[in-house]
Parts: sequence; C-alpha cells; structure tokens
Amino acid sequence: MAMARTARAMRAGPLAGRTIVVTRAAAQAQRFVQLLEEAGARVVQAPTIAIEPPPSWEPLDAALAALVTWVVFTSVNGVLMLGKRLTARGLAWAAVGRKRIAAIGPATAEALAEHGVRVEVVPREFRAEALVEGLRGALGPGDRVLLPRARETRDVLVVELRRLGAAVSEVPAYQTKRVENGVERLRGALASGGVDAVTFTSSSTARNFAELFSEGERLAWRGRVAVASIGPITAATAAEYGLATDVMPSEYTIPALARAIADYFSRLPRSRGRRGRRGD
Repeated sequence: MAMARTARAMRAGPLAGRTIVVTRAAAQAQRFVQLLEEAGARVVQAPTIAIEPPPSWEPLDAALAALVTWVVFTSVNGVLMLGKRLTARGLAWAAVGRKRIAAIGPATAEALAEHGVRVEVVPREFRAEALVEGLRGALGPGDRVLLPRARETRDVLVVELRRLGAAVSEVPAYQTKRVENGVERLRGALASGGVDAVTFTSSSTARNFAELFSEGERLAWRGRVAVASIGPITAATAAEYGLATDVMPSEYTIPALARAIADYFSRLPRSRGRRGRRGD
C-alpha cells in the first residue's frame, strides 16, 4: 500500500517528472528525500559530506567536565555526536539538561527534547546572528558557555557571545569529510540535462559539491538546473562558486525547503523544458 501511494504521488505531485539532487549527508537525508518523493520527485542522492568524530575527543571531554552555565547547540549533528560521546563515556543527558540550553532552530531543539533536555532559547530566524540576539539579556559577564559544534565553522557566534561578556569554550563535536562517490554519474546527468535542481542544506554541502566540478562545467548547466539553498549563509557559499540560488525558504528548515522547491516548480510551465528561469 505504501509503495502504491508513493507511485501515485510521483505521478501527480508538484514535482512529478522532476529530478532533484540531494547533497546532504546520507545518514541525515532520509526525511528530506521522503518529502521530495511525496511531492512526486525522482531523487538522486549524491551526498557531498559525511559526519565523522572530531580528531580528538579530549577538548569535548574536558569541556563536559568543566563548570558551564550554558550549552549552545548550533545543529542536530552537534546533538547527535555529543549524545554518542556521552554514551561512550557512560554519562547521562541529565548532566547536560541541568544547564541552561539554547538551540539554533526547532529541529535541533526537537533532537534535544528526545533526550529530555529543555531548551530555553530558540531564535525565530535560524542563524547565528539571531541566536545571539535571543541570548542577549539572558547571559552576560560571569557566564560560561559550552559550544559543541563542527570543526572549522563560522566564528561569528563565538565573537558575539564574548562581546556579551560570556566566557566561551568552543569545542569540536564532529567534523565533516568530503564525499566524492558517484561524481561521474552525477556529472553526466548534469551535462545531459537530466537534473532539474540541486539542493544544499549547509555551506559544506554547497562548497564540496561545487568543487567537484570545474568553473566551465558549472557555467554550462547554470540556467538549466535550479539551485535550492536552505538559507542565506548556504546561498552565499554557493554564490562564491557562481551558483546563484533560485529557491530559498523563509524558514530555514528541511520541510520548508522541500515545500519551497515544490512551490517553485509548480509555477514553471512544463512546456518550457526541464526548467526555465524566473522571468523567461
């Protein structure tokens, strides 16, 4: 029955006949793929990143043992990898839950709630700058903040929290690794016009995807392939490689991105080929 429903959706949904590339890490892509397929899309999974443990757990272990006032989570990955480390050390989430907690968005907050952790601050706009504003007035001089996050990430959050007077311990809870499996198959599909849209759910997916191709290749299929970015930071990274974003939701979440892609293609006349640009 489920397979029959999926088949009917693929024939009738707003993305029927469209091929969408998902570059998200394979372990995290299931929900996004499901939403796109329910809208009728044929999804090509081409993960450009994999989530791995940090080079060393020592900084995170030391931070967990330290006296901190706040723990600030900037991604679901941070929650997942911290959870794995707690389990490996025989520790419970209760030790974290006793701190004051902030999360960058609802998905991260939901991941924490699954462990019984109450989130005190979630910004209305899911980006570092908005998270700082949400914490303004809630923390200040004397507060110690643990920031478990990706290795080599944007430092705006650290800088701004320190400006509020907090002592910030930024520690790597995971790192992203470039994945290049299946690039030749993807190259052929892009060159032949067999792809309608490429999706980016983080700056690292956009960067790693773009660097798989030459500038000439990227230019060759721009105008035929829509670029869908989850938010402005990701869109800015894509733009550095000449990949202007065509689709971006107002809410920077996976469900919102899937809806925005469906809305975008539902407005395009199917008689105009695989895509068409706005204003064509």
